[in-house]
Amino acid sequence: QVQLVESGGGLVQPGESLLLSCAASENMFNFNDMGWYRQAPGKERELVATINVGGVTNYAGFAEGRFTIFRNNDENTVYLQMIRLKPEDEAVYYCGARIPARRYWGQGTQVTVSS
Repeated sequence: QVQLVESGGGLVQPGESLLLSCAASENMFNFNDMGWYRQAPGKERELVATINVGGVTNYAGFAEGRFTIFRNNDENTVYLQMIRLKPEDEAVYYCGARIPARRYWGQGTQVTVSS
């Protein structure tokens, strides 16, 4: 069973930064892509950013210019660097890993942006 373990969430003030980590229990190249998604209260889960097996990245519009997804192949870990955080970025952030026909999810990590 694939396990994805997120870490790095927390409480920050607007304008500050956070680095989220997602450690996979197996080789990342077993997945078509890995990425970050978020879900705010009362809203649907939405894409933040993905990185595929070839290293190609994809970002949601709100993430462009502020968020960066990258990976460490040796550690089977995907990161999400977030800068200039806004209150509207507050959500539970989930790591997802996709293979044909299904996606695995981590347990989520809370990001709170508040002054």
